[in-house]
Amino acid sequence: MRVDVQGLTVRYGEVTAVDDMSFSLSGNKIYGLLGRNGSGKTSLMSTLAGYRKPSGSVQLDGAPVFENAAAMRQVCLVRHSADAADKGDKVSYVLEYGAAWRDTWDNAYALELVDLFKIDLKTKVGALSLGQRSALGVVIGLASRSPLTMLDEAHLGMDTPTRYAFYDALLNDFMEHPRTIVISTHLIEELASLLEEVLIIDSGRLVLQEEADVLRSRGTEVTGNVSDVDEFTAALTVLSEKSLGSTKAAMLYGALDYDQLIRARQLGLELGPIALQDLFVHLTEPVGGKR
Repeated sequence: MRVDVQGLTVRYGEVTAVDDMSFSLSGNKIYGLLGRNGSGKTSLMSTLAGYRKPSGSVQLDGAPVFENAAAMRQVCLVRHSADAADKGDKVSYVLEYGAAWRDTWDNAYALELVDLFKIDLKTKVGALSLGQRSALGVVIGLASRSPLTMLDEAHLGMDTPTRYAFYDALLNDFMEHPRTIVISTHLIEELASLLEEVLIIDSGRLVLQEEADVLRSRGTEVTGNVSDVDEFTAALTVLSEKSLGSTKAAMLYGALDYDQLIRARQLGLELGPIALQDLFVHLTEPVGGKR
Protein backbone atom coordinates (compact mmCIF):
# COMPACT_ATOMS: atom_id res chain seq x y z
CA MET A 1 0.00 0.00 0.00
CA ARG A 2 1.30 3.42 -0.94
CA VAL A 3 1.17 6.20 1.65
CA ASP A 4 1.26 9.89 0.71
CA VAL A 5 1.39 12.64 3.33
CA GLN A 6 1.42 16.32 2.42
CA GLY A 7 1.56 19.27 4.80
CA LEU A 8 0.35 17.24 7.79
CA THR A 9 0.03 19.15 11.07
CA VAL A 10 -1.36 17.76 14.33
CA ARG A 11 -1.96 20.05 17.30
CA TYR A 12 -3.17 19.50 20.84
CA GLY A 13 -4.15 22.94 22.03
CA GLU A 14 -0.99 25.03 21.84
CA VAL A 15 1.25 21.97 21.41
CA THR A 16 2.23 21.02 17.86
CA ALA A 17 2.87 17.27 17.73
CA VAL A 18 3.35 17.01 13.94
CA ASP A 19 4.56 20.12 12.12
CA ASP A 20 3.91 20.48 8.37
CA MET A 21 5.21 17.00 7.54
CA SER A 22 5.35 15.61 4.00
CA PHE A 23 6.61 12.23 2.78
CA SER A 24 5.66 9.21 0.67
CA LEU A 25 6.06 5.49 1.29
CA SER A 26 6.15 3.48 -1.92
CA GLY A 27 4.92 0.39 -0.12
CA ASN A 28 5.81 -3.28 0.37
CA LYS A 29 8.72 -2.48 2.66
CA ILE A 30 9.45 -2.60 6.37
CA TYR A 31 9.87 1.00 7.49
CA GLY A 32 11.42 2.17 10.74
CA LEU A 33 9.85 5.29 12.28
CA LEU A 34 12.44 6.63 14.69
CA GLY A 35 12.16 9.53 17.09
CA ARG A 36 12.80 10.47 20.68
CA ASN A 37 10.00 10.55 23.23
CA GLY A 38 7.51 13.28 22.34
CA SER A 39 8.76 13.58 18.75
CA GLY A 40 5.30 12.94 17.27
CA LYS A 41 5.49 9.27 16.28
CA THR A 42 2.23 8.18 17.89
CA SER A 43 0.32 11.22 16.63
CA LEU A 44 1.59 10.57 13.12
CA MET A 45 0.65 6.89 13.15
CA SER A 46 -2.79 7.61 14.59
CA THR A 47 -3.44 10.05 11.76
CA LEU A 48 -2.22 7.56 9.15
CA ALA A 49 -4.73 5.08 10.58
CA GLY A 50 -7.56 7.57 10.17
CA TYR A 51 -8.13 8.13 13.88
CA ARG A 52 -7.67 11.88 13.60
CA LYS A 53 -8.87 14.39 11.03
CA PRO A 54 -5.72 15.62 9.31
CA SER A 55 -4.73 19.22 8.79
CA GLY A 56 -3.11 18.50 5.46
CA SER A 57 -3.47 15.44 3.26
CA VAL A 58 -3.12 11.75 4.18
CA GLN A 59 -3.85 9.32 1.35
CA LEU A 60 -3.58 5.54 1.09
CA ASP A 61 -3.32 4.29 -2.48
CA GLY A 62 -4.62 7.68 -3.60
CA ALA A 63 -7.68 7.78 -1.32
CA PRO A 64 -8.07 9.86 1.85
CA VAL A 65 -8.14 7.67 4.96
CA PHE A 66 -10.14 9.85 7.36
CA GLU A 67 -13.85 8.92 7.49
CA ASN A 68 -13.21 6.36 4.75
CA ALA A 69 -14.33 2.98 6.07
CA ALA A 70 -12.95 1.06 3.10
CA ALA A 71 -9.48 2.59 3.56
CA MET A 72 -9.48 2.15 7.34
CA ARG A 73 -10.25 -1.56 6.97
CA GLN A 74 -6.94 -1.84 5.10
CA VAL A 75 -5.02 -0.48 8.08
CA CYS A 76 -4.02 -2.07 11.37
CA LEU A 77 -2.43 0.06 14.07
CA VAL A 78 -1.22 -1.58 17.27
CA ARG A 79 -0.35 1.33 19.50
CA HIS A 80 0.36 -0.38 22.80
CA SER A 81 -0.32 -3.63 24.60
CA ALA A 82 -3.17 -1.96 26.48
CA ASP A 83 -4.90 -1.29 23.14
CA ALA A 84 -5.03 -4.95 22.21
CA ALA A 85 -8.57 -5.43 23.57
CA ASP A 86 -10.90 -4.83 26.46
CA LYS A 87 -9.30 -6.35 29.54
CA GLY A 88 -12.45 -8.34 30.27
CA ASP A 89 -12.38 -10.14 26.91
CA LYS A 90 -10.89 -13.57 26.48
CA VAL A 91 -8.03 -13.95 24.03
CA SER A 92 -10.22 -16.17 21.85
CA TYR A 93 -12.76 -13.35 21.49
CA VAL A 94 -10.02 -10.91 20.48
CA LEU A 95 -9.09 -13.21 17.62
CA GLU A 96 -12.73 -13.64 16.61
CA TYR A 97 -13.15 -9.88 16.53
CA GLY A 98 -10.04 -9.54 14.38
CA ALA A 99 -11.44 -12.07 11.91
CA ALA A 100 -14.80 -10.28 11.77
CA TRP A 101 -13.28 -6.83 11.21
CA ARG A 102 -10.57 -7.60 8.67
CA ASP A 103 -11.02 -9.36 5.35
CA THR A 104 -7.28 -10.07 5.24
CA TRP A 105 -7.22 -11.79 8.67
CA ASP A 106 -5.46 -15.18 8.75
CA ASN A 107 -6.88 -17.09 11.69
CA ALA A 108 -4.61 -20.10 11.26
CA TYR A 109 -1.61 -17.81 11.46
CA ALA A 110 -3.08 -16.06 14.50
CA LEU A 111 -3.39 -19.40 16.29
CA GLU A 112 0.17 -20.26 15.28
CA LEU A 113 1.42 -17.00 16.80
CA VAL A 114 -0.63 -17.45 19.97
CA ASP A 115 1.06 -20.83 20.39
CA LEU A 116 4.48 -19.34 19.64
CA PHE A 117 4.04 -16.67 22.33
CA LYS A 118 2.41 -19.14 24.76
CA ILE A 119 -0.83 -17.20 25.19
CA ASP A 120 -3.81 -19.16 26.56
CA LEU A 121 -6.90 -18.59 24.42
CA LYS A 122 -9.18 -18.95 27.46
CA THR A 123 -7.39 -16.28 29.51
CA LYS A 124 -8.87 -12.82 29.85
CA VAL A 125 -6.72 -10.02 28.50
CA GLY A 126 -6.57 -8.35 31.91
CA ALA A 127 -5.04 -11.51 33.42
CA LEU A 128 -2.17 -11.61 30.91
CA SER A 129 1.27 -10.44 31.90
CA LEU A 130 2.62 -7.25 30.32
CA GLY A 131 4.74 -9.31 27.96
CA GLN A 132 1.79 -11.47 26.94
CA ARG A 133 -0.37 -8.40 26.28
CA SER A 134 2.38 -6.99 24.11
CA ALA A 135 2.59 -10.32 22.29
CA LEU A 136 -1.19 -10.33 21.78
CA GLY A 137 -0.94 -6.91 20.17
CA VAL A 138 1.73 -8.27 17.83
CA VAL A 139 -0.50 -11.26 17.01
CA ILE A 140 -3.26 -8.84 16.00
CA GLY A 141 -0.86 -6.80 13.91
CA LEU A 142 0.73 -9.68 12.03
CA ALA A 143 -2.33 -11.91 11.62
CA SER A 144 -4.34 -8.99 10.27
CA ARG A 145 -2.14 -9.12 7.15
CA SER A 146 -3.33 -5.53 6.61
CA PRO A 147 -1.87 -3.77 3.55
CA LEU A 148 -0.72 -1.05 5.97
CA THR A 149 0.35 -2.49 9.32
CA MET A 150 1.75 -0.15 11.98
CA LEU A 151 3.32 -1.26 15.24
CA ASP A 152 3.87 1.61 17.66
CA GLU A 153 6.35 0.30 20.24
CA ALA A 154 4.12 -2.78 20.39
CA HIS A 155 6.98 -5.11 21.36
CA LEU A 156 8.48 -3.23 24.31
CA GLY A 157 6.73 -5.27 27.00
CA MET A 158 8.26 -8.51 25.73
CA ASP A 159 11.34 -10.14 27.21
CA THR A 160 14.37 -10.55 24.96
CA PRO A 161 13.69 -14.13 23.70
CA THR A 162 10.09 -13.22 22.88
CA ARG A 163 11.15 -10.08 21.03
CA TYR A 164 13.56 -12.08 18.90
CA ALA A 165 10.83 -14.63 18.16
CA PHE A 166 8.66 -11.70 17.06
CA TYR A 167 11.38 -10.33 14.79
CA ASP A 168 11.77 -13.73 13.10
CA ALA A 169 8.01 -14.10 12.68
CA LEU A 170 7.72 -10.59 11.26
CA LEU A 171 10.44 -11.09 8.66
CA ASN A 172 9.28 -14.56 7.62
CA ASP A 173 5.67 -13.46 7.20
CA PHE A 174 6.67 -10.30 5.34
CA MET A 175 8.69 -12.36 2.89
CA GLU A 176 5.66 -14.56 2.20
CA HIS A 177 3.09 -11.76 2.29
CA PRO A 178 4.73 -8.42 1.35
CA ARG A 179 2.92 -5.35 2.63
CA THR A 180 3.68 -1.93 4.05
CA ILE A 181 4.85 -2.30 7.65
CA VAL A 182 5.80 0.69 9.79
CA ILE A 183 7.46 0.07 13.15
CA SER A 184 8.29 2.72 15.72
CA THR A 185 10.89 1.64 18.23
CA HIS A 186 13.55 2.72 20.69
CA LEU A 187 15.29 -0.67 20.32
CA ILE A 188 16.89 0.46 17.11
CA GLU A 189 19.79 -1.97 16.91
CA GLU A 190 17.61 -4.99 17.60
CA LEU A 191 15.42 -4.13 14.61
CA ALA A 192 18.04 -2.53 12.39
CA SER A 193 18.59 -5.58 10.20
CA LEU A 194 14.86 -5.74 9.37
CA LEU A 195 14.45 -2.13 8.28
CA GLU A 196 14.61 -1.33 4.58
CA GLU A 197 13.87 2.37 4.90
CA VAL A 198 14.05 4.76 7.83
CA LEU A 199 12.15 7.91 8.71
CA ILE A 200 13.59 9.99 11.55
CA ILE A 201 11.39 12.65 13.10
CA ASP A 202 12.20 15.17 15.79
CA SER A 203 9.96 17.77 17.42
CA GLY A 204 7.20 16.95 14.96
CA ARG A 205 9.33 17.46 11.85
CA LEU A 206 10.76 15.00 9.37
CA VAL A 207 14.54 15.07 9.79
CA LEU A 208 15.41 12.40 7.26
CA GLN A 209 13.91 9.69 5.06
CA GLU A 210 16.40 7.31 3.54
CA GLU A 211 17.10 3.68 2.73
CA ALA A 212 18.65 2.05 5.78
CA ASP A 213 21.82 0.96 3.95
CA VAL A 214 22.35 4.44 2.55
CA LEU A 215 21.93 5.94 6.00
CA ARG A 216 24.46 3.53 7.48
CA SER A 217 26.96 4.57 4.82
CA ARG A 218 26.90 8.10 6.27
CA GLY A 219 28.96 6.96 9.23
CA THR A 220 32.28 5.21 9.73
CA GLU A 221 34.04 3.73 12.74
CA VAL A 222 37.79 4.35 12.69
CA THR A 223 40.08 2.22 14.87
CA GLY A 224 43.81 2.39 15.37
CA ASN A 225 46.65 3.93 17.33
CA VAL A 226 45.49 6.87 19.46
CA SER A 227 47.70 9.46 17.79
CA ASP A 228 46.85 8.22 14.29
CA VAL A 229 43.11 8.30 14.97
CA ASP A 230 43.41 11.79 16.45
CA GLU A 231 45.28 13.02 13.38
CA PHE A 232 42.79 11.45 10.97
CA THR A 233 39.68 12.74 12.72
CA ALA A 234 40.95 16.23 13.53
CA ALA A 235 38.83 17.97 10.88
CA LEU A 236 35.94 15.50 10.81
CA THR A 237 32.64 15.23 12.70
CA VAL A 238 33.21 12.84 15.59
CA LEU A 239 30.06 11.37 17.15
CA SER A 240 31.85 9.56 19.95
CA GLU A 241 35.16 7.98 20.79
CA LYS A 242 36.63 5.48 23.23
CA SER A 243 40.14 4.38 24.09
CA LEU A 244 41.69 1.25 25.53
CA GLY A 245 45.40 1.51 26.16
CA SER A 246 47.08 2.67 22.98
CA THR A 247 44.07 1.88 20.80
CA LYS A 248 41.27 4.31 20.02
CA ALA A 249 37.97 3.98 18.17
CA ALA A 250 36.09 7.00 16.86
CA MET A 251 32.69 7.13 15.20
CA LEU A 252 32.47 9.65 12.38
CA TYR A 253 29.48 11.21 10.63
CA GLY A 254 29.80 11.91 6.92
CA ALA A 255 31.11 9.93 3.97
CA LEU A 256 34.88 9.71 3.53
CA ASP A 257 36.31 10.86 0.20
CA TYR A 258 38.98 9.07 -1.82
CA ASP A 259 41.91 11.00 -0.32
CA GLN A 260 40.68 10.30 3.21
CA LEU A 261 40.37 6.60 2.46
CA ILE A 262 43.95 6.57 1.15
CA ARG A 263 45.20 8.42 4.24
CA ALA A 264 43.42 5.95 6.53
CA ARG A 265 45.18 3.09 4.77
CA GLN A 266 48.55 4.85 5.07
CA LEU A 267 48.00 5.23 8.82
CA GLY A 268 47.01 1.57 9.16
CA LEU A 269 43.53 2.45 10.42
CA GLU A 270 40.63 0.01 10.34
CA LEU A 271 37.37 1.35 8.89
CA GLY A 272 33.94 -0.13 9.51
CA PRO A 273 30.24 0.76 9.63
CA ILE A 274 28.65 2.35 12.67
CA ALA A 275 25.38 1.48 14.33
CA LEU A 276 22.14 2.94 13.04
CA GLN A 277 21.33 3.94 16.62
CA ASP A 278 24.43 6.12 16.86
CA LEU A 279 23.44 7.94 13.67
CA PHE A 280 19.94 8.44 15.04
CA VAL A 281 21.28 9.96 18.27
CA HIS A 282 23.46 12.36 16.29
CA LEU A 283 20.69 13.44 13.92
CA THR A 284 18.30 14.20 16.77
CA GLU A 285 20.87 15.72 19.13
CA PRO A 286 19.58 18.91 20.77
CA VAL A 287 21.29 22.03 19.51
CA GLY A 288 23.25 23.66 22.33
CA GLY A 289 22.00 20.97 24.72
CA LYS A 290 18.39 22.21 24.53
CA ARG A 291 15.38 20.75 22.76
